[in-house]
Amino acid sequence: MRKFGLIGKKLGHSFSKKYFTEKFTREGIQDTQYELYELPEASELKQLLAQEPELVGLNVTVPYKEQVLPLLDELDEAAARIGAVNTIRISRNGRTKGFNTDYIGFKSTLEEFFPLEVRGEALVLGTGGAAKAVKAALDDLHIPYRSVSRAAGPDTLQYEEVTPDLLQRYTLLVNTTPLGMHPHVDTAPLLPYDSLTPAHYAYDLVYNPEQTLFLQQCAAAGAHTINGLKMLYRQAEAAWHIWNANG
Repeated sequence: MRKFGLIGKKLGHSFSKKYFTEKFTREGIQDTQYELYELPEASELKQLLAQEPELVGLNVTVPYKEQVLPLLDELDEAAARIGAVNTIRISRNGRTKGFNTDYIGFKSTLEEFFPLEVRGEALVLGTGGAAKAVKAALDDLHIPYRSVSRAAGPDTLQYEEVTPDLLQRYTLLVNTTPLGMHPHVDTAPLLPYDSLTPAHYAYDLVYNPEQTLFLQQCAAAGAHTINGLKMLYRQAEAAWHIWNANG
């Protein structure tokens, strides 16, 4: 039996368990199961691995994406640069290696969504853990960006500084905040949406609802839009590939 699972503090409804359980059934993958492991502290990862020797792969969710870093034997280069892990591969000898498939999922879907010939500069809305993966992908795609936050900081704009004139320079907007996520569907980043044009591209990492208020307002101004659902599926498949690359 090969075991996979998700670790986090509170694991109510899990996309990962549903996704992988359905995948195993659909693809006829035998002797494999995906479980949820609620850990009161990230430090209990070592104990979990000792108790579950059949584990070969784990997903990691909040608040442990950063806390697990010092507990792992090795980090993938991108995960080390980002400073967050959402996928762990467990080798046959018990060694653990951390990866960030949020980075993989965002980078691959952005390449398809944001055409090379129109690539300009980006505004990354939010400065949390998801923003770290987004920024690493933008760096690797050579897309210049500025961060936008409610609080001022080095190289960080405040929302009130995003003017209509400024938006003419930044053609890609990436929302990494939870604004607009169910059940708070009436919230959105504070931006001059009327200043957007068909030359703009809006990417919202939120996928529930599929059309957030942020995306609705961007689309109403003629901008191209995409939500986070494809990224979610892509990062899950990237995790599966990483786990199975272990043999």
